[in-house]
Amino acid sequence: MVGKQGQRPAGKTSAASTSLSAYLRLTPGHGNSTEAVADALREAILDGAISPGTWLREDSIARELGVSRTPVREALRRVADEGLVTKNVHSGSIVASLSFDDILALYMVRGELEALAARLAAQRCPDGLVEELERIHQEMVEKTASGELGTLPDLNLEFHRKIRMAAGNSYLERFLLQVEHAVRRLRESTLSTPARADDSIHEHHAIIEAIAKKDPAAAGKAAHTHMLHARDARIQAMLPSPLDA
Repeated sequence: MVGKQGQRPAGKTSAASTSLSAYLRLTPGHGNSTEAVADALREAILDGAISPGTWLREDSIARELGVSRTPVREALRRVADEGLVTKNVHSGSIVASLSFDDILALYMVRGELEALAARLAAQRCPDGLVEELERIHQEMVEKTASGELGTLPDLNLEFHRKIRMAAGNSYLERFLLQVEHAVRRLRESTLSTPARADDSIHEHHAIIEAIAKKDPAAAGKAAHTHMLHARDARIQAMLPSPLDA
């Protein structure tokens, strides 16, 4: 199913191939096999089970997952449309990488969209939203205090997911879901350092306070500031350390 990064696949099954099987949620004879295969490919790529630069072969994927090549071909087209895979007419499909410019562009868009989501969430403030955000916030505080920083990325995504769903705008939710997918591809989280984890927690608190007060302007500003700081932390993490210079 996959070959070595940057090389045409030789057709041998790899560890990433085995991982892909675990992501398939398909009952034979039921449901949409194209959607199931696309979901499996997407989640395997986002989780890092299939690395950037890995070649994907339709026939091997189909054989491994027990489906025909038709749903695999359509699934690869879908994930390519989402930017997760690059399709080449002559060379096949390869898992896409994110460049430095891609990451800058991502945070530019994310800052504006997250700010809009926070403004709409503060304006609507559906029942239970503030309590849910406070629950996630408190769990992040506890995990940070105990040094369990590895749990923070998922909690962070859940925090922002609650806000975008509370915004009540299906188009915004769709765009931010694509942003979430891109963020998940950044394997090393900026929350892996205690300093950034603490800062992020304080920034989340400011967002929660603004939403609780039903203050859209303050919520949007707090969310935008949060994204700017996240971007700066990401850039700093990508720069070589003085010891490496």
